[in-house]
Amino acid sequence: MKLASLTIVAMVFTSPVYAGENQSSTFLKKAIQGNFAEIEMGKLAQQNGAREDVKQFGQMLNYDHSAANQKALDAAKSMDVTPPDSPSKKQKSDFEKMSKLSGARFDSQFAKHMVADHEKDIAEYKRASKSDDAAGTTPKLKSRCLKNISILPSS
Repeated sequence: MKLASLTIVAMVFTSPVYAGENQSSTFLKKAIQGNFAEIEMGKLAQQNGAREDVKQFGQMLNYDHSAANQKALDAAKSMDVTPPDSPSKKQKSDFEKMSKLSGARFDSQFAKHMVADHEKDIAEYKRASKSDDAAGTTPKLKSRCLKNISILPSS
């Protein structure tokens, strides 16, 4: 899932070159908010989902994004960046809408939300991989970031 991509991002962000508020710290903050949102959505899928595969996907979201967020939070600390402590307002709003659903209706909307969310994430990671500031200045780091983008569609 996003774990591999965020691991690469976290490794890149630990460089002292990335101190201060720049594309790297902005991207990292968004990634942290996204992880918080995915963790909460994962828990919600386990509670409100009807199908077992939806519940299992929710469990995977919770596990993967908890691990990814720990790496991202560590990277933020090493960059002297104050990380967010919750999802964004939009992510909270999406959660509130989804929390009112259950059963088959939840499963359907959850699947649509996850596809749309991952498509948006892929676009953001691709954009970041093209930015020297956000993806690193070496071709090797850019290549790793791009390689790990391919993980997102399968999640």
